[in-house]
Order: sequence, then structure tokens, then C-alpha cells
Amino acid sequence: MALFPVISNFQYDFVLQLVPVDTDNTMDEVAAAAAHHSVGRRVAAQPGKIVRVRRQGGADFFPRAMRLGETDIKPMETLEFIFCEA
Repeated sequence: MALFPVISNFQYDFVLQLVPVDTDNTMDEVAAAAAHHSVGRRVAAQPGKIVRVRRQGGADFFPRAMRLGETDIKPMETLEFIFCEA
């Protein structure tokens, strides 16, 4: 369990955010932390959709239950947060 900073590039947001998360967080928890800083502020909520996480410029999403500490994501790496069908 360790504090871990990531850069959030949230879909439809024009601001990159520094988001503190924890290495024990799942990708769903990381997505929720990023959404907290964008959705309802500069990004409209999209009920019925989930937010998925991938590397900046990547094609594949991380598994939702994967813990941040189980990935090779580096501190301060930019992650994309994308609305997807549930």
C-alpha cells in the first residue's frame, strides 16, 4: 500500500489532472478517482457507462479488477480514462 501519482487524461476533458491513487487500488478504483476530478466539473456524466483505463495512446484497457501495483505503470505516467458500454 503506497501513494502513487498518475496523470489523468479523461475523455472529453481539456485539463490533465494529477491524481493520487494507491498501489492497492483496482483499475475501477483508479478510474473512480480520476472521474472525481473531471465528471460533473468539465465532463458530463454518462449514466449506464463505465470508465475504463488504458495507457496514453494504448489500444488495450487494463482489466478492471487488476490492482495498480500489479501493472508496470510508472509514477506520473499519463493514463487515459474512457467511457465504455457497461
